[in-house]
Amino acid sequence: MSTFDFTGKTVLVTGASMGIGEAFARELSRRGATLILTARSEAKLAALASELGKAHVIAADLAAPGAAQRLFDAVAAEGLAVDVLINNAGFGVHGAFGDLSLATQREQVQLNVGALVELTHLFMPMIERRRGGVIQVASTGAFVPIPYFAVYAATKAFVLSFSEALWAEYRPRGVRVLALCPGATETAFFQRSGDVPMADRRARPEDVVRVGLAAFAAGRASVVHGAVNGIMAFVPRLLGREFGVKLMARFGKPKAPSLSSAAGRAV
Repeated sequence: MSTFDFTGKTVLVTGASMGIGEAFARELSRRGATLILTARSEAKLAALASELGKAHVIAADLAAPGAAQRLFDAVAAEGLAVDVLINNAGFGVHGAFGDLSLATQREQVQLNVGALVELTHLFMPMIERRRGGVIQVASTGAFVPIPYFAVYAATKAFVLSFSEALWAEYRPRGVRVLALCPGATETAFFQRSGDVPMADRRARPEDVVRVGLAAFAAGRASVVHGAVNGIMAFVPRLLGREFGVKLMARFGKPKAPSLSSAAGRAV
């Protein structure tokens, strides 16, 4: 595949009000793209759009039933055609599975998996006609189960598998599909999900975005941000998944009861 020029392209970014989503918006604005920004906070999106220009704001809570279809309809109502979809919206909760509410776990699955699949399905015909692509923000948690982040890691494993399968399906048809797998990143994720062990060293969202866009331009199926994260993603293949899970359980156990753990919507 040839390199991808974002000049004049229309890009839809979910979870665009902060973190990696905001970094995508800023970088793509610099590259000449027209942006469609969506997240729950209309005020934050409006402020960002005002700063960047060439941006449309559609506030939405994608964890709500039917939200993906409503977003698609809103984009169509504005007469916009999407070239690239960036599914960045997501959240995780840190805590023992049995201590966290079922409602929160279901919401996590709906946003991280359900909305992502729905949006990809809805926009893909348009994206294929325009020979664009999709960037799905997964995680290094996609490569090994993570005790005390059980549902979050499982959803990201789904995103990685789903994205790589679509990459193989759509590559011959001129469509790029990339799973971007960052490790711990300086976003609101950790502020909201509570005290998470092993997350002291965090990457800059801007660096994650640059790696992702380079991999997207190169037509890759997936990319892990950072050399250390790449090694950690490969370790389970060498030492076995059971070893990796035991290691994660040892270092990831909550320091306090997790009943009060908060949800952090980020990567």
